[in-house]
Amino acid sequence: MSESTYRTLVAWQRAITLAIEVYTISKTFPDDERFGLTQQIRRCAVSIPSNIAEGRRRGAPRDYRRFLHLARGSLYEIDTHIELAEHLGYCSGDDASQLQMAIAQTARPLQGLIAALDRKIGDE
Repeated sequence: MSESTYRTLVAWQRAITLAIEVYTISKTFPDDERFGLTQQIRRCAVSIPSNIAEGRRRGAPRDYRRFLHLARGSLYEIDTHIELAEHLGYCSGDDASQLQMAIAQTARPLQGLIAALDRKIGDE
């Protein structure tokens, strides 16, 4: 695997887009949530493309798969945080829907990578 191949992965590209959207929308969260929900959702958003990139660079399929599972976990953590933020009135229903769509668009190629690695590991 070459050093920069993670940048060509659709899952990584969509995770970057999702992180930007999370940062943009979480700017509207109340100031008193700066060290609470805002920080937590942003940390999750950053960890998704970071884990995809780090796993890709590890080289070993089992390690890569482990990092992709971590990325997927963070993805669904964001989904939960957005649900909570909407119920608390920190973001609009439109913003929540926009993020949930971005989550789904990131989850599909991420799951595809995991499935491909599962097949590869199964063939070893």
